[in-house]
Amino acid sequence: MEALCQFFAIYGSLVNFIGINALLALSLYLTMAAGQLSLGSAAFAGIGGYTAGILTMKLGVPFLLSVAAGSILSGLVGLIIGLPVLRLRGVFLAIATLSFGEVVRIAVLNLDITGGAQGLVGIPNLTKTWGIYLALAVAGYTIARLRHSRIGWCFESIREDETAASAMGINTTYYKTLSFVLGAILAGFAGGLYAHLNYIITPREFGFSVAVDLLIFNIVGGIRVWYGPVLGAVLLTALPEILRGTGVTAGPIRMALNGLILLLVILFLPNGLVSIFGRTGQEREKAPVDAVPEEG
Repeated sequence: MEALCQFFAIYGSLVNFIGINALLALSLYLTMAAGQLSLGSAAFAGIGGYTAGILTMKLGVPFLLSVAAGSILSGLVGLIIGLPVLRLRGVFLAIATLSFGEVVRIAVLNLDITGGAQGLVGIPNLTKTWGIYLALAVAGYTIARLRHSRIGWCFESIREDETAASAMGINTTYYKTLSFVLGAILAGFAGGLYAHLNYIITPREFGFSVAVDLLIFNIVGGIRVWYGPVLGAVLLTALPEILRGTGVTAGPIRMALNGLILLLVILFLPNGLVSIFGRTGQEREKAPVDAVPEEG
């Protein structure tokens, strides 16, 4: 017990950040499950984080209610943004959602209620490690169950061939928007938990570099199964600390190191690190013909 306490005293912050990053990686995975390359998860995390922090710190709203409110607001913004931008595909969608993230960052910088460039200071530290990992377990279980549901099969059909999915009677606009909104809600929830970890949050913590990191987590871990992004988040979040233990300071070269890992994975493990442990999503069973009934 004493050894465990010592471990958390030294690495407690790292353990918490791994859990938060894993939740954020899953939020992007939900959007990519329907074939949508979005880079907006960091912005939705910022919306959820600032909303939860403001409600708790300035209005005295209970912690869980403030985090829930931040998640709901992120989902509503995701719905409003998703309806027009999901008409785009591929890199154009990525650019549009990245631009949305920049709009959110500029808005946060210029609003008095968010603290501007100095950030929101004085947020009570209410997030617990067990709460983060309970949320991660629930999210992972829900996403795993979703994969074998009608919604999951529709997501996969759209990802594989949107035109064919539409011809089969699947409402592609509805399901793409659903994946986008679900990802926004989870990102907002993770942002709310993060806001109550550090006493302070600033705009740079939800900026471009974070959006890119989340994409790297998914690609490195593997996007064919739900635990791939979690694996990528664990590895790449812990890597700087592992290197520090060997006497190497990874801070100045972190982005280059992540890029090198990404390149190696693409070249030698196209399905991500999960392919090391066995079958990937490409080898899993496919939906039977009647698994995705036509919609009226």
